Amino acid sequence: MVNDKIYVIGGRLGSAFIFTASNTNVVEEYDPATDQWGLVKARMPTERSGGAWAVYRGRIYVAGGEHQDGRLMAAFRALEAYDPTTNSWSELPMIPMPRHGLAGAVVGDRLHLASGDIQSAGITGMHVVTDSHDIFEFGNE
Repeated sequence: MVNDKIYVIGGRLGSAFIFTASNTNVVEEYDPATDQWGLVKARMPTERSGGAWAVYRGRIYVAGGEHQDGRLMAAFRALEAYDPTTNSWSELPMIPMPRHGLAGAVVGDRLHLASGDIQSAGITGMHVVTDSHDIFEFGNE
């Protein structure tokens, strides 16, 4: 929640499973006080699902994620920040390893990104997880 509003960012359309869904970069805002959905906001630069997110000083940070279509199965290194006040996105330095299904949390002035799968889901018999733990220092934006 940022500025008393809830944001829905990216994700999958059509199914909960990446291999039968398509990703979106749509950003929507919900106001619990009025029980109303606002206008669609500025789209996330990268269509993806399965990313981590966290809030720091009024901005929403989205990291990693995955994409899949008939030609490509991929995990992302992207780290992007949405500022609801200006309705704009910033692209930040990429995370060291592409991954989806990772966890994100802000502790102090740092964004922690932990774990995840380094390959898009859906390859029969393949599951390549990592115990990687990356830290983004907010002073470096």
